[in-house]
Amino acid sequence: MVENNEFNPQSFAVIGAGAVGCIVAAFLARQNYKVTLCDVVPELIAPAASRGIIIEGAENIEHKVTRAIETVDDLADDVPDVIFICVKASATPLIGSAIEPFVQQGTYAVSWQNGIDTELELSRILGKERVMRAVVNFGCGLKGPSHVIMPFHHPPHYMQELDPNSRYAAETICLALSRSGLRTERTDDIVSMVWRKSIMNAAMNPVCAVTGLTMAKAMNDPLVFELIDALTIECSRVARVNEISLGWDYYSYAIDYMRSAGDHKPSMLMDILNNRRTEVDFMNGKMITYGRQAGIPTPYNHMIRGLVKAIEPS
Repeated sequence: MVENNEFNPQSFAVIGAGAVGCIVAAFLARQNYKVTLCDVVPELIAPAASRGIIIEGAENIEHKVTRAIETVDDLADDVPDVIFICVKASATPLIGSAIEPFVQQGTYAVSWQNGIDTELELSRILGKERVMRAVVNFGCGLKGPSHVIMPFHHPPHYMQELDPNSRYAAETICLALSRSGLRTERTDDIVSMVWRKSIMNAAMNPVCAVTGLTMAKAMNDPLVFELIDALTIECSRVARVNEISLGWDYYSYAIDYMRSAGDHKPSMLMDILNNRRTEVDFMNGKMITYGRQAGIPTPYNHMIRGLVKAIEPS
């Protein structure tokens, strides 16, 4: 195994060819790193190595990845230095088990996902030393296979290792991302950052999924906004009672941020429209779990999770 102070990543794998995975892969490939994009849906990855990944909007990029594969097992042919996990949170345990052989050879795994505790799901399988968590600050959606619309990009992004002994590795991965144009900084506050973002996701995504409204339309409808507002307050209370720091001005920040999100469909609504399983269990479900352990009732989260599960494909 390479010692942390000698770690110099040059090869990367991105698992998940959704919008987030395509963005990470395209930026790294543009910097001439060796990049493998993996997804079980052949149509999603087919253009990535031929035509190239296209990103339009706040950033405009068109770049090919080194190779595109349909199964994680093919990573054994050329084990990467870093694997970015960009799949839906519900698939995290399955992906963790699939990449365990490569992690044992010295690879680091980065959870680049929505939801709370995805990195802990990975660490239960891979061990804390090889796992990191990242939080991104961009909006994105798939226009088509390997074709991403990126409405906004507000760097820096953040990353933190789970094990202090892996700090140097985290710093070098951040450096590689920053060189590629995704400015990323190592932080000691990743849990707080994950919760600050997840509260907004838990307040906005399921409401849009149930109503079919875009984010802008949901925020501008007075009755729908009342539900988003109630979820924001309830989720913030769960975080604070669990001693997770949000900052004294978090409520106003969150509302202002969601108001500026734009007239596009969030990922959970897209999941419902495309007959895919949602991430509601890693958003509102986690709010319920953390509320229960702290003795805090979470009626709004119970209600919205139930509605999403009722329309979620079996």
